[in-house]
Amino acid sequence: MPVRGNGQAKNTKDWRNNRMQNEEYLRAYFSEMKQVIDRMPLERIDEAIELLFEAWKNDQQVFLVGNGGSAATASHANNDFNKATIVEGKKRFRAFCLNDNVSWVSALTNDLGWSEVYVEQLKNYFRPGDLLVVFSVHGGKIEDPAIEWSQNLLKAMRYAREHGGKTIAFTGFDGGAMKDLADVCVIIPVDSTPQTESFHMALEHLIANCLREKIAVHDE
Repeated sequence: MPVRGNGQAKNTKDWRNNRMQNEEYLRAYFSEMKQVIDRMPLERIDEAIELLFEAWKNDQQVFLVGNGGSAATASHANNDFNKATIVEGKKRFRAFCLNDNVSWVSALTNDLGWSEVYVEQLKNYFRPGDLLVVFSVHGGKIEDPAIEWSQNLLKAMRYAREHGGKTIAFTGFDGGAMKDLADVCVIIPVDSTPQTESFHMALEHLIANCLREKIAVHDE
């Protein structure tokens, strides 16, 4: 029998084994998602919706921010809060994503450092009553006395609170430092970065849709 034939048989067997391993991984991953859904902190999510709805009713600005994958979530949420909540004849959300302006972000990072990049933007725009929404997998923490993870996000949260605003944090793991800084901290109950980021995206979609329905029936 040609050697090529033996190779093809081996490749077919390997492919089947790999496929079985993939399917096992998929089942385990989706099973974990189901468990997370069952433990989701519904009360905290409700509180986040109400804070955002209050911001809309009071014509206050909403600032969104994150780092890395969470920056993408903040950008997506910014789009949905501005666009997906539109109801004809009703005023609109005024949401702004702090990590979307590349030229300003790079200028501030170059001149002042990464830790200052978001708080410096807030100094231009933030007003008493405004709302800051932060996405962070670990919620920021002190790794050692000299290093604070996600310090740019934590500085922005402190600035918002010190200047008459409120904050919402979406985190995972144990909530990190944000669970004590935020007015509302929605902690995804799982110690997994991909799961946490996936659920943050799901929640921003859920919240935007819920806000649109609340706006539609609200009598101004």
